[in-house]
Amino acid sequence: MDASWWLVLGAILGAIAPGIALISQRKKVEFILHEKQERIDLLISTAKERTENSAKELELRSQADRLQVREELEKEFTSQRNELTEQKIRLERKESQIDRKLEQLDQKERELQQKRQRMDDEHAKMEQEQGRIQTLIDERQKRLEEVAHMTSVQAKAELIANLENEARREAAKLLKQLEEETREAANKRAQEVIATAIQRYAAEYVAEHTVSVVHLPSDEVKGRIIGREGRNIRALEAATGCDLIIDDTPDAVVISGFHPVRRQVAKRALDELVVDGRIHPARIEEVVRKIRKNIANEIREAGDQAVFDAKCQNVHPELAKLLGTLKFRTSYSQNVLNHSLEVAFLAGVMAEELGLDGNLARRCGLLHDIGKAVDHEVEGSHAIIGGQYAKKFREHPVVVNAIASHHFEVEPLSVYGPLTNAADALSAARPGARRETVETYIKRLKDLERIATTAKGVEKAYAIQAGREVRVFVEYDRVNDEGAMMLAREIATKVEEELSYPGQIKITVIREMRATEVAR
Repeated sequence: MDASWWLVLGAILGAIAPGIALISQRKKVEFILHEKQERIDLLISTAKERTENSAKELELRSQADRLQVREELEKEFTSQRNELTEQKIRLERKESQIDRKLEQLDQKERELQQKRQRMDDEHAKMEQEQGRIQTLIDERQKRLEEVAHMTSVQAKAELIANLENEARREAAKLLKQLEEETREAANKRAQEVIATAIQRYAAEYVAEHTVSVVHLPSDEVKGRIIGREGRNIRALEAATGCDLIIDDTPDAVVISGFHPVRRQVAKRALDELVVDGRIHPARIEEVVRKIRKNIANEIREAGDQAVFDAKCQNVHPELAKLLGTLKFRTSYSQNVLNHSLEVAFLAGVMAEELGLDGNLARRCGLLHDIGKAVDHEVEGSHAIIGGQYAKKFREHPVVVNAIASHHFEVEPLSVYGPLTNAADALSAARPGARRETVETYIKRLKDLERIATTAKGVEKAYAIQAGREVRVFVEYDRVNDEGAMMLAREIATKVEEELSYPGQIKITVIREMRATEVAR
């Protein structure tokens, strides 16, 4: 071939080359589109399968939920049915019980009707017997008039004259008794003044009221309490303000001090030190500070509780604190805080019975001995001191006067002063409120029974009610009804003459006849 042919061939190839390239590129695009279409079809078929599976799964879950709800409903229905069955059984039982009770009530009603009928019959018999007895009494009276040569009118006149003489003697005796009671009241007031002075002055003869005993595990602890050259006991006495008495008493240490709160601090501190085992001056001061803080909290709580129990409102915190201090104060072995609460309740009850303000009376009774919390620190009687403190903390003027006048050291300006005094006396005078020595108490009971049994016709006698009453049993055939009355007066006279006792003693003579028969 010549050169021109190659040129033509090159021209032809150059002309068709773009078309060939275009055809090749179109085939590639078609192939890519075909692959993508296949992928799309695959994704669509996969999505359809997943959708169908999800629908089937949802259907299954829905069926399971329906089955569960059905089972729960069936269980609830079964439990309700069982409960209704049990209620029905209980109702049937109650009905049967009610029927039995109705039968028992009917039976008792029939028995009561029978008893009522028997009582009516006995009453009729008693009326017949009383008529017969009255007839016998009239006949006996006629015979007595014939024997005594006196009519019933004359006998009554002589009896009235005797009664008048007896009344005159009783009046003279009562006058004498009033004089003696007045003298005894004066002596009692003097004794109270002396006793108060003794309590405020911590001397040896009141040691039983001003000491506390701490029991030790062994006598070896005493040496540790004393310490080297007595430094521990000196530190404890200085920290508490009380005296420690360590003597030959086995396993015991006596704490002596007039201030009841300090004595309580010393007792608790010593108890804790003995248990802890570490006893030295630094530890003593630490324990005393802790105990003093605990007791201060206890005092505050006791005061608040007393105010709450007495239903008193708006009591100044300082007065409530003084009330709490009375928890550790005693008067003739009677706890003063408990005594104050008791006086508050008694005064409130009496005030309400008299138509007065019960809340105001309770407030007067609760605070009436508030001065006893500080009477060892302030000069004057506890009533006057209490009135001053109540006035200082802006208590009602009626309350201030009732506190200051409850021992009549100040003139009472209202009825609440005497009312508080009466409640105070009631609380102190009730049996067991204030301690009496066992020997004196037993001797008084024995003397009462001895005096009663020495009278003629007495079978036996018993002193009861803590010696405030004597029950005397007499022989039926030796003492009649009139003789029993005279015997009671005779025994009362002997008791007045021979014994010394507080308050009153009631003499009760019992005359009883017992008829006994044996059925064979």
